[in-house]
Amino acid sequence: MLPTLQHDARVALVAAADPRPEARQRFADEFGGAAYETVAALCADPQVEAIYVASPHQLHAEHARLAAAHGKHVLVEKPIALTLADAEAMIASARTAGVHLIVGHSHSFDKPILRARELIAACRYGAVKMITAINYTDFLYRPRRPDELDTAQGGGALFNQAPHQVDIVRLLGGGRVASVRAMTGAWDETRPTEGAYAALLTFESGAFASLAYNGYGHFDSDEFMGWIGELGQKKQPRTAPAPRQFGDATQETAAKAARNYGGAGWQLPQTQGMLHQHFGTILVSCQHADLRPLPTGVMIYEGGVGRLDPLPTPGVPRAEVIDELHAAVVEERPPLHDGAWAMATLEVCLAMLRSACEGAEVPLRHQVGVR
Repeated sequence: MLPTLQHDARVALVAAADPRPEARQRFADEFGGAAYETVAALCADPQVEAIYVASPHQLHAEHARLAAAHGKHVLVEKPIALTLADAEAMIASARTAGVHLIVGHSHSFDKPILRARELIAACRYGAVKMITAINYTDFLYRPRRPDELDTAQGGGALFNQAPHQVDIVRLLGGGRVASVRAMTGAWDETRPTEGAYAALLTFESGAFASLAYNGYGHFDSDEFMGWIGELGQKKQPRTAPAPRQFGDATQETAAKAARNYGGAGWQLPQTQGMLHQHFGTILVSCQHADLRPLPTGVMIYEGGVGRLDPLPTPGVPRAEVIDELHAAVVEERPPLHDGAWAMATLEVCLAMLRSACEGAEVPLRHQVGVR
């Protein structure tokens, strides 16, 4: 999110919090703002109007409630929390404080996904009947902290990656999922968490969506996107296998920290020449056409013939997140990705875990429609 926060004129970076001194020092040097060691100190800063919570998943609930209690609007990373009870408490805290709670970035903010939703809402192609979502990445073999490999602490593909796909198919399918049937894969004992899943989501409308994700790094489904990466960057196919071992947990945690903001290996993400972001292949089967969001727009297939509904290249990456935050805070327009929406996505992800464990279909009861 840093390129977004730096380059969007509607945002001023005035303060940050990080337990790592190297991150605090870099922030102070680059932005001249206050750099705090604790989230509590950041929340108490009177200059701060909104706080972006990008802490580990198991801390989202605590940090979001703390920000709301200090009267700050909250933009919290997905997943909103690890339990429905924590999500409900976060929503209640924001409501009590009179602040907005927005959850993202998930890839349902991406402009091609939003454009596909506009095409569906226009009713030209008939009702959505089926959605297919496929993504294969190297997610599990990037440097990780121990908690990121522990499902109970929000690690693994279900808490990290499924919210993207679930948010996308819920947005395109109308929001209200009736039931979930899923299976998960944990196939490497050195990475003891879910690295893959497949799920079938049934919507109240009768539509259904199939989701498949694999983070074991053998096949790269960016091949299906013309070698445009998830962040919209052009990339080359690998010519040699990626490393799969990082030494012990201490060494791997250090490797992870080095890649984070302020670390020795940190680099500002590229923004020049970027296309729109994506989360793998998405195909929406409507009654009269199929829609496929791409980094350049939305392909529309009718009667076996495809045409591109193009989108201009993005000026600021992930500007759609700030669009929603600005509209909520400044224009008092209710956000799409609010707490209730994110809680419904979390319910689907938790149901996927439960379904895989119990070998049964799981009904849902906290779903909301598209605003």
